[in-house]
Amino acid sequence: MLKKILEKYVSSAYRQKIYSNLFWSLSGKLVNLLGSLFVGILVTRYLGPEQFGLMNYVISYVMLFQILASFGLDSIEIREEARNKEEYNRYVGTAFYTKLALAAAVFILCVGTSLFLEADRFTTCMVALYSLSMMANCFSVIRNYFMAIVDNEYIVKSEMARVGIGALIKVLLIIFDAGLTWFIAATTFDTLLVAGGYLMSYIKKIGSPGAWTFDIKTAVFLLKESFPLMLTSAAVVIYQRIDQVMIGQILNNSAVGLFSVAARIVDIIIYIPFVLSDTLTPVLVSTREKSEEEYRSQAQRFINISFWSTFLIALITSAASKWILLLLFGQQYIEATPVLAVLAFKSVTVALSSSAGKMLIIEGLQKWAILRDITGCIICVSLNLILLPHYGILAAAVIAILSNLAAGYLSDAFIPAYRHIFVRQTKVFMGGWKDLTYFLKQNKQ
Repeated sequence: MLKKILEKYVSSAYRQKIYSNLFWSLSGKLVNLLGSLFVGILVTRYLGPEQFGLMNYVISYVMLFQILASFGLDSIEIREEARNKEEYNRYVGTAFYTKLALAAAVFILCVGTSLFLEADRFTTCMVALYSLSMMANCFSVIRNYFMAIVDNEYIVKSEMARVGIGALIKVLLIIFDAGLTWFIAATTFDTLLVAGGYLMSYIKKIGSPGAWTFDIKTAVFLLKESFPLMLTSAAVVIYQRIDQVMIGQILNNSAVGLFSVAARIVDIIIYIPFVLSDTLTPVLVSTREKSEEEYRSQAQRFINISFWSTFLIALITSAASKWILLLLFGQQYIEATPVLAVLAFKSVTVALSSSAGKMLIIEGLQKWAILRDITGCIICVSLNLILLPHYGILAAAVIAILSNLAAGYLSDAFIPAYRHIFVRQTKVFMGGWKDLTYFLKQNKQ
């Protein structure tokens, strides 16, 4: 299917770039998945539910603030750089310096808020340590530029190197019986490693960052365009991450550890729709420029394949949840079995939501996205406040699915500009699996 679309709507030279991009995207995701899974298993077993839970509490807490530092600029930056290839120094430079200023301000806000909320000063110190990753994340502008020009070989190699070096550091920490502080420091250092890799890749492939320029009008334009996405992303991060923060506040760190183990496995499944989205979005953009009718047809296939491929893997994961936990994390995490069995299906709702989200950006409809995600945020926070104290982390797993479903699907029916997206999503349940079957048959031939 993908090959036919490319042959019909994309030039031969650009088609080869997309094939290369797809290869490196998949290779990078595979290495990241395997490396993260291997190291994650070792670290999770070593730390145990209590300390692993505290580590994930810190990461989730910082993630609530990280979205303010990135300000939803990534998607808009990629879009504008793809449209204005000759002015990349202005767009990359403006995005970088804007993110750097935001990161510095948000770092102060994050640590200050932790000082106010946390009675435990050790937790605040860990929050401050991990918050330094916000600065390194500013170099994501380089990754975004390579995505815009459909040439991500170098950045994927950088990410692969980060996985290898980061894994080695964490294994050494385990061998030398290091404490939790060192593991959080190592996780922060991972972001510095990948930032350095991006920078070296840019210098080798493109040129000197010294050519980057900052333009106030461009900054205002990017911030204005990305503001709806920032609000949307903030709402998404809240209802994707707030559950672990609330579990830590209402229950205990051990409960966070059990929930986080299940969430980590589910995050692996969620890579599938994200890889499809990153790979096919440029193709859908090119298709829409040539034919609106063909775009609608391929967009429907995109949603169908993303949803049903994720559903099959989620079903297998749910059925084998006990064996997966025993094999990977050991008996000490076996209590997470019912949580994983339920939470696996969160990936399906993410597939339905993320595929539609890409279309909103392609069609320039992102300004209304905040409405759908505020819905999910309200449902997540309110239901967790009510149910979490009584039903524990199993309730949090169910709520994660409900909030994703409400935000990424049901709310589209009530937003006039998004009703055509809702129709496409609904068609997934009415024979959408046939596209997955067809896709699999085509790739066997």
